[in-house]
Amino acid sequence: LKVEYNRVHGFYIEVTRAQADKVPDDYRRRQTLKNAERYITPELKAFEDKALSAQERALAREKQLYEKLLDELAPHLPRLQQAAAALAELDMLAAFAERAAALDYCAPEFTDEPLIEIEAGRHPVVERQVESFIANDARLADSRRMLIVTGPNMGGKSTYMRQVALIALLAHCGSWIPARRARLGPLDAIYTRIGAADDLAGGRSTFMVEMTEAAYILHHATSSSLVLMDEIGRGTSTLDGLALAWAIARHLAERTRSLTLFATHYFEMTLLAADFREVANVHLDAVEHKDKIVFLHSVEEGPASQSYGLQVAGLAGVPGAVIRAARKRLTELEEHGLAAGPQRDLFAAGAKGGHDAPHPAEHPTLTKLRALDPDTLTPKEALELLYQLRRQIDE
Repeated sequence: LKVEYNRVHGFYIEVTRAQADKVPDDYRRRQTLKNAERYITPELKAFEDKALSAQERALAREKQLYEKLLDELAPHLPRLQQAAAALAELDMLAAFAERAAALDYCAPEFTDEPLIEIEAGRHPVVERQVESFIANDARLADSRRMLIVTGPNMGGKSTYMRQVALIALLAHCGSWIPARRARLGPLDAIYTRIGAADDLAGGRSTFMVEMTEAAYILHHATSSSLVLMDEIGRGTSTLDGLALAWAIARHLAERTRSLTLFATHYFEMTLLAADFREVANVHLDAVEHKDKIVFLHSVEEGPASQSYGLQVAGLAGVPGAVIRAARKRLTELEEHGLAAGPQRDLFAAGAKGGHDAPHPAEHPTLTKLRALDPDTLTPKEALELLYQLRRQIDE
């Protein structure tokens, strides 16, 4: 025989049919199988009740002991809470100290004037993910309350803005900071409008979320706040977005007077520096070589020259034919310029004149290529023709 257990019948003694005639009188049949009989005895039933109720009784006992412990600790609660708070603060400061020593952080300096002055600041997270992080300076003061940050896509504008905010936050939390040196004035809050997100379930589009966050900042930021605005006005038409971005930046510079980092691809925004002495332009540098772009990730004074959007699209894997078509269309748009006044159709310039509009003259190289028959050329003739075409392109 053997003693077993399952969830349906609990504990039982299983005896094969061949041995069933030897079962004692106090065995009571619990289940009949094809080749065996299962029995229960009063002693096994008592053990089953005890075993199956053990967990429930253990939990009840645990609850009783826990409540007794709480009753004994209640008179000492204030002192225990003070000790817990002290240990938590000590743990935090120890972590700050360990990270400061391990990551080459410096002690920030504080002043009573509105100021954020950072030398060789670094992003505490990004610098741990890349081989060589480019440190940058940042200076915001009473006479320089807004920086219009321009530069290429992927050039580091968002990283630069976030590292300024993180350095300020770490300093005001009591930590050392990832920089060579920093002086900071009082900050009552840090407000950000960064990234693209929607709330479709709540009936809010990406642009609506953007405007909601911008409205909250405009209503709540003060002259002692740090404000980060990243690419405001992207979710609507070009001129609408530019007008909104310009008006928001002007409000922050003229009325709110917050310490503000305002990243944008609207180069018209850089003209705000001419209207307000508190506004300055900085840009993230990049170098273009033929169709390639190298991001320098260094912050320089003055506005950027362009956004390098087509080059970044190429890096992302957009097909070459699409990039070439975009570059051609960009040239056409730049030649015609953007009309002042109401929003215009950006593609109207190409459609002007309808089907009768004259086509530009074809390049002589294309004319020659269309005229030749590759099947009739010898290798020597093909090579000579290739050299001729190359000379024509260079001319």
